[in-house]
Amino acid sequence: MFFDLDLTSPLFWSAFGSILLANVVLSGDNAVVIAMAARSLQPEQRNKAIFWGSAAAIVMRILLTIVAIRLLTLPFLKIVGAGLLAYIGIDLLTGEDDGDGDAKEINGMGSAIRTILVADLVMSLDNVLAVAAAAKGNLPMLVIGLLVSIPLIIFGATLLTKVMERFPFIITIGAGLLGFLAGEMLLTDPAVNTYLGEMSHQVVTIAGLIGAAFVVFVGRHLNQRHRVVAET
Repeated sequence: MFFDLDLTSPLFWSAFGSILLANVVLSGDNAVVIAMAARSLQPEQRNKAIFWGSAAAIVMRILLTIVAIRLLTLPFLKIVGAGLLAYIGIDLLTGEDDGDGDAKEINGMGSAIRTILVADLVMSLDNVLAVAAAAKGNLPMLVIGLLVSIPLIIFGATLLTKVMERFPFIITIGAGLLGFLAGEMLLTDPAVNTYLGEMSHQVVTIAGLIGAAFVVFVGRHLNQRHRVVAET
C-alpha cells in the first residue's frame, strides 16, 4: 500500500529512516567488495570506479528489490550465486594484472565496476528483502532511501581502500567474508533444502566458515604461484 511522500508526516520519516538504516547496515559487505575491487587503481580512476560502481549497484538493487521475493524462491539461484562469490573472492586475492599505461587503467576501472556489480547483485539477494519490508510497499520511498544511501556507501568504500593500503591483511579478511557468504548461500538454496532439508543456523555457519577457509586458501595459493611464475 502506497502512502504519500509528505515530508511533514512522521510516517514518512519513520519509513525513510528504516530504509536508510537497513540499507547501510546490510551494505557493509558490499562496501568491502567495492574497496577491494578498486584498490589497485590510481586515485583518480579509483574514485570513478567507486562512484559509478556504487551508483550502478544501487540502481540494480532497486530493480532487484521489485522481483526479489520471486527470485529467492527459484532453485539453484543461490548455488550459482555462491559460486560467483567464491570466484570473486579468489580472484581478488590472486594479485593485480600485469601491464602499465592508460590502457591498464581503463581496463582496470571497467573490470572493477564489473566486479562491483556482480558481487552486489549476488550479495543483495537476501538484503533487499529487509529494505523492501522497511519501505512498506512504497516504491518511491524505496528509491529515495536507496539513492540517499549512495554517498554513505561510497564514503565507506573510499575509507576502506585507504585502510587496505595501510593494512593489506584486510584484503584477505574481505575475501574470507565473500567465502563465508558463499558457504551460507549455498546451504540456503531452495534446491538444497528440498533434498537435504532445511539446515540449522549452526550448520549454515559452519558452511560459511568452510567457504571462507576455501576462498582464502585457494586465493593465496594461486597468488603465490603467480608470483613464482613472474619471478622465473
